[in-house]
Amino acid sequence: MNEGQFLTQKHPALTHSEQCKVVSHVQREEGDWIRHTLMIENVDVPFVFRRKQAYRSLKGARVNLTYYPQQTSVAGLAFEFMKVVRIKRS
Repeated sequence: MNEGQFLTQKHPALTHSEQCKVVSHVQREEGDWIRHTLMIENVDVPFVFRRKQAYRSLKGARVNLTYYPQQTSVAGLAFEFMKVVRIKRS
């Protein structure tokens, strides 16, 4: 059992996916943090996480993700995104 599967058993709201292909990776400064937004092949919802430093581009890479769904409201419209709690190259 890997760490992602252990986390999903402990926290049922989490989802763990393996071998996901990244089709887009955008990094933006957000104060002292860097906000990373990933788009995964065959998924219409962005995956978001923050780090203190920039990351090498993940475009085209396969990654293992542990995440949970979130919603944010912009101008009264609800937008869904996935909050990544763990990411690792496959």
